[in-house]
Amino acid sequence: MSTRKPESPLEAALAGVPAQFRKRLIAAYESLKRDHAEGRYEAAGLATGKFCEIALRLLQHVLTGSSTPFGIKIPNFADECRKLVTSPAGSAVESLRTLVPRALVFMYTMRSKRGIGHVGGDVEANQIDSATLTRLADWTVCEFVRVYHGLSLEEAQDLVDTLATRSMPDIWEVGGKKRVLRDGLSASQQVLVLLYSDSTSYVLAEDLCDWVEYSQPSMFKRNVLRPLHNKRLIEFDDESSVVYLSPTGVREVEQSILKTTAI
Repeated sequence: MSTRKPESPLEAALAGVPAQFRKRLIAAYESLKRDHAEGRYEAAGLATGKFCEIALRLLQHVLTGSSTPFGIKIPNFADECRKLVTSPAGSAVESLRTLVPRALVFMYTMRSKRGIGHVGGDVEANQIDSATLTRLADWTVCEFVRVYHGLSLEEAQDLVDTLATRSMPDIWEVGGKKRVLRDGLSASQQVLVLLYSDSTSYVLAEDLCDWVEYSQPSMFKRNVLRPLHNKRLIEFDDESSVVYLSPTGVREVEQSILKTTAI
């Protein structure tokens, strides 16, 4: 008997968005986040374009009742967004009419004019541009979550921060366990990658010990978790035995581990 795949937190948060837009939007968003995290800025630029075009179609549907069909090229992206900004207020949420279209225009213009993979100049701007686009995509998704899930902006941000948007092919889930498929990572690096990929806000220390197949839980806490905690890469609560990835740990994964190792 087949079982239905569990719904992701992002799918649940955007349940009010019609499926034809929701699934495409989430796929493009996760692709953008993944490509940026792994330093594939050209691919991140392509994902940005797809994300913007899907989001625009969703806004057209919400604000006008119809949208440019998928498979048909949007004639002029900025003009289509401008039509939404100047459309009658009606009953639509104001931010979907005035703020999100302007954010999409900025993203689409940067992606098109800068090309993300531009050459020349004194400063390599690929990473900065990609990071800017990623944060704007985060904000856009937060706004959709806020509107369709009935949350405050702060609550939407907290939810998005814990979503499984860091989809990583290097993590294999099997039999209730997780395994890191990248070769050559230390136990400490595996812990950081596992925490980075998890969709919840924390992981139990005993689970991490099991997932990296460390021999002794007590030695795992002493040799792996405590040093990571002291470096402020994680927050390890010995009493509750839970482990959180810190913002410093996120940077370590994105700027060091993902870019310097490969399967």
